[in-house]
Amino acid sequence: MMVEDVNYLTPEGKIELEQELHRLKEYDRPALAAKLKEAVAMGDLKENADYHDTREKMSLMDGKILRLETVLRDAIVVENDGTSDMVRIGSKVTIREVGEDEDEVFMIVGQAEANSLEGKISSKSPIGAGLLNRKKGDKIKVETPNGTITLKIKKIK
Repeated sequence: MMVEDVNYLTPEGKIELEQELHRLKEYDRPALAAKLKEAVAMGDLKENADYHDTREKMSLMDGKILRLETVLRDAIVVENDGTSDMVRIGSKVTIREVGEDEDEVFMIVGQAEANSLEGKISSKSPIGAGLLNRKKGDKIKVETPNGTITLKIKKIK
């Protein structure tokens, strides 16, 4: 496995993915299997939209289960033991875009647990990659889909 392909997880991220996998395998998939069994019992599968829809959903769910199992099997769990003077995976970083009035706080995580709505950005995203291994006070230029921005690191936790 190449270093770039390593999937990092925070301990919290690992727990969340394990819980999601458990839910999918123990509850969601069996419910879909029961629904599929009911659709088969209706007969004529060729024109049974419920059967085809359920089979497609099951296929997508099986793919998601396989992806989660692979991520959890191959991931490296990164412990964040508190304040650091350098941004790393698991760090909560307070930044401010130069010219703006408000700070933003992001947690740097591996791709599998990235969720922008929760303020968790991937270490491989433009901002995440730009912040890695930087220190408080550093200014960095980042290429984003909306153009180049300059960020200043205000705090690392």
